[in-house]
Amino acid sequence: MNFKLSLLLWLFCSLLVWMNLLWTKITTLFWVSVSVGIFMVPLSFLITDIVEEVYGKKISQQFIVIWLISLWIILAFSLFFVWLEPNERYAFNNEYATIFGQSLRILLASIVAFLLAQWNDIWFFNFLKKKTWWKHLWLRNNVSTMVSQAIDTLLFMTIAFYQVTPKFTFLFILQLAIPYYLFKIAFAALDTPLVYLGVSWLRDEK
Repeated sequence: MNFKLSLLLWLFCSLLVWMNLLWTKITTLFWVSVSVGIFMVPLSFLITDIVEEVYGKKISQQFIVIWLISLWIILAFSLFFVWLEPNERYAFNNEYATIFGQSLRILLASIVAFLLAQWNDIWFFNFLKKKTWWKHLWLRNNVSTMVSQAIDTLLFMTIAFYQVTPKFTFLFILQLAIPYYLFKIAFAALDTPLVYLGVSWLRDEK
């Protein structure tokens, strides 16, 4: 594996591991409450689209597998460290447990939703590439990401929050998911020039 591809793999895994650790902070964008993780998700789809364009579906799918293994290792250590009894001099155990001891349901929702969404993104991107005869990179980048982001957002919100209280009906979750989805596809559309730059940059070393 060459340096540039290795760099993208490192960035991809780092983004997604840290997204699962940092997502709990809520901020406000245009009067809508969103997780800070919303800034990291589109970048991960950008990376796999760049890799798929240059190296094909098999290599980009390997990125997903390596990320999944990395995440499970990090999560296993996180749960183990939360479980360990703190030294009497360590005064921040409750805060540590709050940050790293996320609920199993949230973690499961994140992993399942993102895994299926990324797998679909790679497959759909490859499908569109063949249908467009390797032309119109901007089209397959945006269309595949828009479909995949819909899968990611709706699956995550449903698995994580459905019936946590009676208020969280599917309709209520759908209302919450729509603003998240719109922000994600807006970010995806804005990063279109980066897809062309990334593909050109990666091809230089192939």
